[in-house]
Amino acid sequence: MTNGWNRQSKTLSRARGAKVRVKTARGRKSGSTRWLQRQLNDPYVAEAKRLGYRSRAAFKLKEIDERFDLLKGTGRVVDLGSAPGGWLQVLSERLGDRAEIVGIDLQEVEPVAGTVFRQMDFLAPDADKTLKAMLGGPADIVLSDMANSATGHKGTDHLRTMGLCEAALDFALDVLAPGGSFVAKVLQGGSDRDLMTRLNRHFADVKHVKPPASRPDSKEWFVVARGFRPGG
Repeated sequence: MTNGWNRQSKTLSRARGAKVRVKTARGRKSGSTRWLQRQLNDPYVAEAKRLGYRSRAAFKLKEIDERFDLLKGTGRVVDLGSAPGGWLQVLSERLGDRAEIVGIDLQEVEPVAGTVFRQMDFLAPDADKTLKAMLGGPADIVLSDMANSATGHKGTDHLRTMGLCEAALDFALDVLAPGGSFVAKVLQGGSDRDLMTRLNRHFADVKHVKPPASRPDSKEWFVVARGFRPGG
């Protein structure tokens, strides 16, 4: 296991800062202008493009793996909320043909070598059975980068994203092999006491982490739970 985040992530994190100013164009809303300026000045966006990753989110999984040595020895892994496919790319890159890599999302995802993807609603009644069949056995890791589309109301966004996290945990408790791991996106703020109680009951080690690739102004965090204890 590496100590802290890797050198590249630290360098990219320090490289943040507005370097390009985008002028408001006719017909472009101010919010779109701010988004464009942020994209143009985000070193993770540039690095993702250089390395061929479909999104800057790929670095979040890479950084989490490098901190916790998460993917070592993984034989089966599920990626919930795969679109546009950045996490699937990292899984394929790091696990190769040594693992069964399964992804699911409401949106279509272009094929990623060495992975199997199904476009469907994770909350659909038959989703869990479909994913189990695709895996072919207990999972070593369940990953969830799922989040609802932002409504602009912080309380609603928090509750909906935490609801997805709870649903992902329900699935993880059903499919994980003993000693397995669970990683899920959560949002800072509000009550997640019940979630943490469940995680601490079923896993030997539970941490909240904010990888450097998560934007500083984002409420996004990740919960990393390791050492699954069935029937805990």
